[in-house]
Amino acid sequence: MGKTKVLFICVHNSGRSLMAEAFLNRYGGEEFQVESAGLEPTEINPLVVEVMAEEGIDLAGKKTQSVFDLFRVGRLFDYVITVCDDANEAKCPVFPGVTHRWHWPFPDPSKLSGTREEQLAQLRVIRDQIKDQVLRPFKTPFRTQDTFAS
Repeated sequence: MGKTKVLFICVHNSGRSLMAEAFLNRYGGEEFQVESAGLEPTEINPLVVEVMAEEGIDLAGKKTQSVFDLFRVGRLFDYVITVCDDANEAKCPVFPGVTHRWHWPFPDPSKLSGTREEQLAQLRVIRDQIKDQVLRPFKTPFRTQDTFAS
């Protein structure tokens, strides 16, 4: 059996989807081929780079990409997991051949307010929520975890 192909999608591919990709790459081992993409890709949020560095994960050199570019070239995934809010999840394309489509909504790091330290504190909470969600499937086999995603 080949690797399980997973795509994480958020609006800008600047935070949530990159964190989810990084955590699944770290904890999923060789079983997974993981990517992330955005509906409207921008630059990586520097605060995301900072809070992920606290986890020992370097996102500084990571490039964002468009989900529609992956769709146009016919990329196939076993799992497409949206990590944006409910309104933006509806804008995601339907990938042919996708066995599972899950929605894990998390707050948008680009919408955080307050001082830099307050934003970092809020972002650490989001980061930890994403990490916890990514780790949930490893309690039982990933391929059987349709119901936990809701």
